[in-house]
Amino acid sequence: MPELLQDWVSAQAARRAESVAVVGVDETVTYAELEARSNQLARLLRDRGCNRGDRVALLVPKSPAAIVSVLGIYKADCTYVPLDSASPPSRLAKILASCENRWILAATPTACLLRDVLADHQLRAPISVGWMDAGPWSAANTDQVDFTADDLQGYSAGRLDHDNTRDDPAHILFTSGSTGTPKGVVITHANVIKFVEWATTYFGMDSSDRVSGHPPLNFDLSIFDIFGTFAVGGQLHLVPSELNLLPNKLAELIRTAELTQWFSVPAALNYMAKFDVVKFDDFPALRRVLWCGEVLPTPALMYWMERLPHVRFTNLYGPTETTIASSYYTVPRCPDDPQAPIPIGLACDGEELLVLDERMESVAPGEIGELYIGGVGLSPGYWRDPAKTADAFRPHPYRAGGSGRVYKTGDLARIDHDGFVHFHGRTDSQIKSRGYRIELGEIEAALNAAGGLRECAVVAITTDGFEGTAICCAYVPAPGAPVTPAALRSELSRALPPYMLPTRWMAFDSFPQNANGKTDRRRLTEAFEAHAAEANRQS
Repeated sequence: MPELLQDWVSAQAARRAESVAVVGVDETVTYAELEARSNQLARLLRDRGCNRGDRVALLVPKSPAAIVSVLGIYKADCTYVPLDSASPPSRLAKILASCENRWILAATPTACLLRDVLADHQLRAPISVGWMDAGPWSAANTDQVDFTADDLQGYSAGRLDHDNTRDDPAHILFTSGSTGTPKGVVITHANVIKFVEWATTYFGMDSSDRVSGHPPLNFDLSIFDIFGTFAVGGQLHLVPSELNLLPNKLAELIRTAELTQWFSVPAALNYMAKFDVVKFDDFPALRRVLWCGEVLPTPALMYWMERLPHVRFTNLYGPTETTIASSYYTVPRCPDDPQAPIPIGLACDGEELLVLDERMESVAPGEIGELYIGGVGLSPGYWRDPAKTADAFRPHPYRAGGSGRVYKTGDLARIDHDGFVHFHGRTDSQIKSRGYRIELGEIEAALNAAGGLRECAVVAITTDGFEGTAICCAYVPAPGAPVTPAALRSELSRALPPYMLPTRWMAFDSFPQNANGKTDRRRLTEAFEAHAAEANRQS
């Protein structure tokens, strides 16, 4: 087992120096080049004053230079803080202020965003900027750029010693906070190493693997793409973000790159299915498809499994706070019922899944409770926020003396009689309407099975009416499908009782997505709220 994440790259550089490590749009990097360039960056950062534990932010688009940057940050004994280039400057400024970043590594495509983020001179003063490509840094309009990629050549490419240990933070990943301030989830080297070692063994990954790099770098799924690949000496193929809205191009990339592993949020798989871009017996090199982050509609899974009988399909589940994924379920055969839910399965090695009631006691098999997670993936907590950490990370209910912790996920789940865990939505997505308790995910499952839709999402808004909460359906019709709310309601009525039928409907050309490629349900909810407010004004 390596001590630190970067040790995998050093080992591969010694073992297979000229093998391809990273494939970008315009650049391919070998393990020897990746090792050398990241060593040079680490030496430069140390030379310019970076110390153990310093936070270094990354505002570099997904590219080989970005991967070099991540490794260089680790090798300088620093903590990597990825910034989402799709976020507004005000949000990124909050992250930088929270982390007290010493450095930002940036590149030409993000120059204007960087300029806006650092417009606050008080924030700008203590931060140094490194430019990781050959583009004109002057476009950022910063007071000064402290180094450019050309300066790396003056530093030794030899391996460095390190002071970090596996229990030191590797990165801080910022997620949405209910108060409007992003929460920083601290993840250690050991957290990631333990998951990667389980996953590469379970999936049988090896040096012949050609792995997709689909998620943005600020999303924790990217960590497995990167270090799962490097652990086995395979190739990481970075998927350009602009392909996310071009399902035919995503399919073509899987073919031409001869990918052996695809890992993404379900939205990408669903999108390709809805546009019917996968042929029967397509992607002959592909061995496994993995998804994580939200529920993959069963009809979309059936579409993929019917066309690719040679591929292994695995559902992974886990919040950011428990490191990439905590449970897995490899689908044994193509489902024959489009409404059949797919379990989130069993705990990964070293992880523990507990379904508990409000008294923190186990519920009986088949009963729904809240899911808690313990084990080796558990984050130390939120960055410099002991109150939020104490609220989310609770003492283990079954260990005497307060040893061990569990993470309160806010997800509803049940354990079936075979021991598999099933996801039943969020505690905050279970609503009460007309006196009935309703799980919005059940309505979505019925909609996905109905056909005629490219995408659908069910949200709820508060009303002054007798129902208290209105069920709202947002949908994107499939090309050429004559879909109307009346037709959808009629179809749903065959599967759901009347109190579960949506009362408000809204058609979209496409759904808004958040930075991680998931459907942005908050924006859909806001659209329904705005429509309701406008209707009230006119009445």
